[in-house]
Amino acid sequence: MAKSGQLTHLDERGNARMVDVGKKDVTAREAVAECRVIMATQTLKAIVSGKVPKGDVFSTARIAAIQAAKRTHELIPLCHPLKITKVTVELEPESPDSIRITATVKALDRTGVEMEALTAAGVAALTIYDMCKALQRDMEITDLRLLHKSGGKSGDYHASKGSRKGPRTRKT
Repeated sequence: MAKSGQLTHLDERGNARMVDVGKKDVTAREAVAECRVIMATQTLKAIVSGKVPKGDVFSTARIAAIQAAKRTHELIPLCHPLKITKVTVELEPESPDSIRITATVKALDRTGVEMEALTAAGVAALTIYDMCKALQRDMEITDLRLLHKSGGKSGDYHASKGSRKGPRTRKT
């Protein structure tokens, strides 16, 4: 076990290693992450009205996010495969020019699901970009962050409300 402030993914010589979580208790874990996709008003209108040529943007982004959460250990080198019990993804249009993505991941395991929630939110945003890039190439993916985590020895975490500088808007 690492001492406080010590990086747990490095051994005593500074080499990368996967942390041994075998002696930790299995507990209920939950993490919530968010991000935003900022776009032109007309792009958001096309998404909401179902007029994007590639299809239903929200359904596709939601499925992509769930798949990403389940496969995070394949994408992030030192993540453990987890026993995920639930993934939910909310996609909320924020007028006039953005979509807020919130991903919640739950598991019964020995380590947290923060990376799974962050990966889910990020992949949902990338999917929105991919599906809408023919309409607009200069969309921005912003503000990917952990909002909340619970479970495990380190306890709960809640992002401070002031840690985000507020909505960014784009002139259309």
